Amino acid sequence: MPTTPERTWVLHVDLDQFIAAVEMLRRPELVGLPVVVGGRGDPTERGVVATASYAAREFGVGSGMPLRTAARKIPDAVFLPVDRAAYDEASGRVMATLRSLAWGGVPVVVEVLGWDEAFLGPGEGHGTLGDPRLFAQHVRDAVLAATDLHCGVGIGDNKLRAKIATAFGKTGEGDGSGIGYLTEAEWYDVMGDRPTTALWGIGSKIGRRLAALGIHTVRELAESDARMLAEAIGPTMGPWYHRLGRGADTSPVDASPWVPRAHGREETYQADLTWDVVPAELRTLTARVVEDIDREGRPAARVGIKVRYRPFITVSRSLTLPAPTNDPAVLADAAVSLLDRVEQERPVRLLGVRLEMVEPEGGY
Repeated sequence: MPTTPERTWVLHVDLDQFIAAVEMLRRPELVGLPVVVGGRGDPTERGVVATASYAAREFGVGSGMPLRTAARKIPDAVFLPVDRAAYDEASGRVMATLRSLAWGGVPVVVEVLGWDEAFLGPGEGHGTLGDPRLFAQHVRDAVLAATDLHCGVGIGDNKLRAKIATAFGKTGEGDGSGIGYLTEAEWYDVMGDRPTTALWGIGSKIGRRLAALGIHTVRELAESDARMLAEAIGPTMGPWYHRLGRGADTSPVDASPWVPRAHGREETYQADLTWDVVPAELRTLTARVVEDIDREGRPAARVGIKVRYRPFITVSRSLTLPAPTNDPAVLADAAVSLLDRVEQERPVRLLGVRLEMVEPEGGY
């Protein structure tokens, strides 16, 4: 690879099969086996896959898949329950390790994205950064030494490209080197002919909408008319998707703690609910979410519900409250009122409640 000029780099760190890897550290005998983590670990119950080991992914098992489907694909897989406390602890050690690193003579800036991933950027006043690939390997070595967990690192000249680059070297997904690289210079050669869904921020639903407009590849998205996208998709999101097609991203690596906009709870029921008990279950869920927003110290301004019917049809409804509140009774009444806007003939397998809070002082 040719020598690159000095610039401000962004690294994206992504733990390999994180949840499964944490379980394998606790149970070394599971290494190399198809491991599926989800629900209470019982594939005869309703629940979805939280993560699957690489060995399980080879059989087509992936996150979000019903556990029963995973069991049909791999009858002899090891099924384990979700243990959030263990993943919180492991993630905390990883992020502490990242924050302890220095690059260019100053501590790195770490923007946490979740349990298993973060962006890294050089801190203010840094000196010469050198070859980012050397520092990326240093990151991988440091995380492994501190936590026994492997990670992939994507190198980019912005966050979008760094995020996409991670898969190009990650074990089990890319070339196995553990380090991927993507900058403006390689953007169209690497990404141009890939589908739009290869972009971070474009899922299958938006991919289908773009395809209906005759836009199938990243290059076609980049060369599309931003005004047309604004008219077809929206004045904010249309131009944003156009920028994604060009690989453009000016957002900085920001170490500010993540401030949630909402909290929600869902419950998958092992036996379908009949409609005479749905309102009471919805009130119970709402009370649990109120406890979550109370810890944030911000009242709810909007209420939403999710209803999943048998076999797997999902609808959602929401409303804006007349005034923000954290009164459990008022919020439960609002959630139950949304049931008037959904079909009440089919049995229910899942209910969810989401409370969107008012903005914190100073905004997000």
